[in-house]
Amino acid sequence: MVRETDPVTSGAEFSLGGRRAWTVYGACVSIYILAVFHRSSLGVAGLIATERFHIAAAQLSAFTMVQLLVYAAMQVPVGALLDRFGPRRLLLAGVSLMTLAQLGFAFADSFPAGIVARVVLGVGDSMVFVPLLRIVALWFPPIRIAMVSQVTGLLGQLGALVAATPLVYALHRWGWTPSYASAACVGVVLAVLVLVVVRDSPNPDHELDDIKVRALARAVRSAWRTPGTRLGLWSHFSAQFGANVFALLWGYPFLVAGQGLSPGTAGTLLMLMTVTTVVSSPMIGGFITKYPFSRSTLILGIVTAIMTVWAVVLLWPGRAPLPVLVVLVVVTAVGGPGSLVGFDVARTFNPPTRLGSATGIVNVGGFLASLSTVTLIGVVLDRVAPGGPATYDVHAFKLAMSMQYLVWGLGLAQILRYRRKVRRELKESDPAAYAALRAGEAINP
Repeated sequence: MVRETDPVTSGAEFSLGGRRAWTVYGACVSIYILAVFHRSSLGVAGLIATERFHIAAAQLSAFTMVQLLVYAAMQVPVGALLDRFGPRRLLLAGVSLMTLAQLGFAFADSFPAGIVARVVLGVGDSMVFVPLLRIVALWFPPIRIAMVSQVTGLLGQLGALVAATPLVYALHRWGWTPSYASAACVGVVLAVLVLVVVRDSPNPDHELDDIKVRALARAVRSAWRTPGTRLGLWSHFSAQFGANVFALLWGYPFLVAGQGLSPGTAGTLLMLMTVTTVVSSPMIGGFITKYPFSRSTLILGIVTAIMTVWAVVLLWPGRAPLPVLVVLVVVTAVGGPGSLVGFDVARTFNPPTRLGSATGIVNVGGFLASLSTVTLIGVVLDRVAPGGPATYDVHAFKLAMSMQYLVWGLGLAQILRYRRKVRRELKESDPAAYAALRAGEAINP
């Protein structure tokens, strides 16, 4: 490995990090904002969805479960396809599929039709974030990649912010079909923007298509065998799912039915999660830029804090007071930008030729954890409150939400395992790179 410096863009038509880079990035990140909106939209519409589709908690969980399952299952193939076809084509495919899916969900009035729409949405969503990170890696100098990646997560929360309040307003004022159909149409505009603005690389000679299909499997295997990739995966796994599960599905019902808050107050707390993400993202980006050796330590600290505040809420006699719930959503929200550290870890230990595969593997982590947790919570709720949403209470939600600790425990154990392995192997194979990391210097594969 070598130390990172701002490279000379020899042969490039546009400078790294220049005006054109930010224009390309802006077009791509707009797709990501839309993807986060689509992903989060069911979280505030969960109770309405149970009435529209006449379903129970387990079936409501199935909407999010299949979406996350498809998303997670697609990450490794998407990473390999990214190495083959480049980010522009995948972003176009992604936004097109999301538009069709949300349009279908707008008119769906049966559980099977809703499931099909969420499956297609999961496929489209899976083709957005990993290609966006490739755009960041190709259009910005290495020294700025970590910070721009954090900014990406921050901007993505705009989608969650729109889902938290304007969508709630639209659903109650105009109804299900007009609200979701209007949201779907935004994708058409953004697809045109990508076609006009986005290029895969600032270098006109840069071609990803010369990567042969037969080499893709080898790239995936090599990325998986790299301990740094697995450390990134388990970091993403452990930090992301708490915020994901809360924002995507169970947070709103937990606050309203479990904690007795009004819908307006619950929506405000979900917005507070977004604000927290906006505030904490640049702080986390600055930390990992200055202290790259301590990235896994940061993740361990974030996850421990989330587990602690959840323990306070779950052990509180009866319903927790509002100030405690405020602390809960703030601390839980930090896990979102914290999970992006996993991508930076994987980037450090993988060469550019398999960066897409490594990023896809890492991205499986958080969504696999989210899928597992969403399912566990839904199963427990149906067991302890078989009467459906009308019978949910604080005790039912406490039992259901405690299932998160099973997932956190697995993730923390794996982070500690692979952190030791990564540090040992780096110290033995490249003492100079190990010393550079300890000194606070970023390194390249």
